[in-house]
Amino acid sequence: MLAAEEVKACCATAYSSTAAWFLLGDSFHPGGAALTSRLIAALQVGPGQTVVDVASGPGSSALQLARETSCDVIAVDLSPSAVDDPRVRVVVGDAEALPLDDASVDGALCECALCTFPDKERAAAELARVLRPGARLALSDMLVEGPLPTELTSLQAWVACIADARPLEEVATLLERSGLTVEQTVRHDDALATLLERVRARLRVARFLSPDGARRGIELIDAARAAYEAGLLGYGSIIARR
Repeated sequence: MLAAEEVKACCATAYSSTAAWFLLGDSFHPGGAALTSRLIAALQVGPGQTVVDVASGPGSSALQLARETSCDVIAVDLSPSAVDDPRVRVVVGDAEALPLDDASVDGALCECALCTFPDKERAAAELARVLRPGARLALSDMLVEGPLPTELTSLQAWVACIADARPLEEVATLLERSGLTVEQTVRHDDALATLLERVRARLRVARFLSPDGARRGIELIDAARAAYEAGLLGYGSIIARR
């Protein structure tokens, strides 16, 4: 079993790197800004309200959230990000111990991150804890629907959002156990396929700069693509209410 602190440190380092920007672009998740807009709309928030973006990464979704809703946004991540918007407050913090008061936010966004949290039950409980009664969580995540091949269970695969992902039904049940009511579950598997192809294409370009690193990355992406085609990997979203 991988050590929790090692996983967190590796994720924080990986997703704050220039390599992550190169491979993933501005949106560090399948579906990009279009899927983020769908999740934002589901939160049903507006001016004068506060939303937390958990595991906010570079802050792209936090900025989009502020822009599309005119609400105040708290962007929480293990690594600080340089976000220049008066409506977005960046806070360095752990999703398993959110630095927020009980029932203090009007919505929560969490994209492609639950799969990387070592203690998913604690993270789900934290998301529920900080939501005000009636407030919603919009969560999207990688999904694993069966046993993975060995090459997709490494630390590298965990950081790549694969190794510890769960089935959609299990994620929904996890949120229900935390005290949330699941209102909607949707599959977005095509968005994952598109992202895998884009990352593989960029890794092929990266071979000229870092042959060994690019080769290992391509091997991981090829294994992920095979798992996707076998019906083992997917992507989905859940809307849940406190």
